[in-house]
Amino acid sequence: MDHTGGSKLIDPITLVAALTLGGMSVFAGVHLVPVGGASGAMATSSGIPTGTTQLAAGASMTGLIVAGMALKKPLWMILLAGGIGASVMITLTGLFTNICLVYGIGSVPTIAKRKKDPITGWNQEKYVTPGTEGHGAPTSAYISGAMGAFLGGVGGALVYWALYHALVTIPYFGDLGAKAIAVAYALGMFFVNAVLASYNIGGTTEGLWDPKIHRLPRGIVGSLIVSFVIAILTLIIAKGGAF
Repeated sequence: MDHTGGSKLIDPITLVAALTLGGMSVFAGVHLVPVGGASGAMATSSGIPTGTTQLAAGASMTGLIVAGMALKKPLWMILLAGGIGASVMITLTGLFTNICLVYGIGSVPTIAKRKKDPITGWNQEKYVTPGTEGHGAPTSAYISGAMGAFLGGVGGALVYWALYHALVTIPYFGDLGAKAIAVAYALGMFFVNAVLASYNIGGTTEGLWDPKIHRLPRGIVGSLIVSFVIAILTLIIAKGGAF
């Protein structure tokens, strides 16, 4: 009986490369998402009012659900589905953040580190409440979040695709078992790189327009090392006879 659903065996180099690149993509994507944390919940800083890992978890789950529905499609379609799914989650979260901010608190979505919105060019300095670091997710932060979520969703979908095809060819796993382990693993890769990104950012961020984005090149090296080590361990477990 064929348990693979027509899937072909993925070679070790492709597996390691996909897992490593997927993890790095998640790490880079997290840096673009505007994170407000607890201060964002009190409208004293811009960004979505929750933590980095929580946003990564939500984006990864929605992205992986959509990617899973396209798992039998070509790779580019799987990656696109994962990116779109994650972006939808972040953009909806940013939208409701702004609705609560504007109609519940009466503040205007602004970022404090730029006098003008980098995308619209609107002057926002006068709308920043004194003593705060902006409010909500204005246009620039909103678009940055969508870009970051898309990048992270693509990375998660790549990890999911690679591990699924590595496991589905093992007879006693079958299609369902391979999907379950692959999605759990992809979620884990999201969390690992989200925590790394959180330490690299060090607090709140306005995404692409925040000066902290310059820390990305330094941090991506750490993500490369961690993701590569995880990929090698995965290869040993999956291909070394543990299953």
